[in-house]
Amino acid sequence: MIRSTASSFASRSPWTTTPSWAAWTKCEGLSVEYDVQEIKEGGQNDYIHRLAGRAKYQNIKLTRPIDKDTGKVAAWLASVAGAPKRSTAEIQLLDAGGTKVTSWKLAGVYPAKWSGPTLDTGTNQVALEVLELVHNGFAR
Repeated sequence: MIRSTASSFASRSPWTTTPSWAAWTKCEGLSVEYDVQEIKEGGQNDYIHRLAGRAKYQNIKLTRPIDKDTGKVAAWLASVAGAPKRSTAEIQLLDAGGTKVTSWKLAGVYPAKWSGPTLDTGTNQVALEVLELVHNGFAR
């Protein structure tokens, strides 16, 4: 789950039920960009035809503080290592009371990267983990 005021997020993917470790505090990469092809037609000097090309989707980066459930994230990653199976995922934006405000469904999702915390006793920062997911676009 990913939560924000709307105050938080929830991520649901490839799990049949949302596990307790699916609550994340930051989500980046919900975007699509289209290649635009420009066609200059001979004799037509008033405008250039602009046609939509391929869609490009950024990887989704989910961030959360390290907690007792971080081992469950690592166990899930180990279970899909070697042959990641693509699945559908849903990212939900929740309000302060935990009620869904909106959601985004993603197709063809699998983990691309996990980053653990930088541990430095000389700083006063929260230890974070980041899960990066690849996807093939938005689903209905």
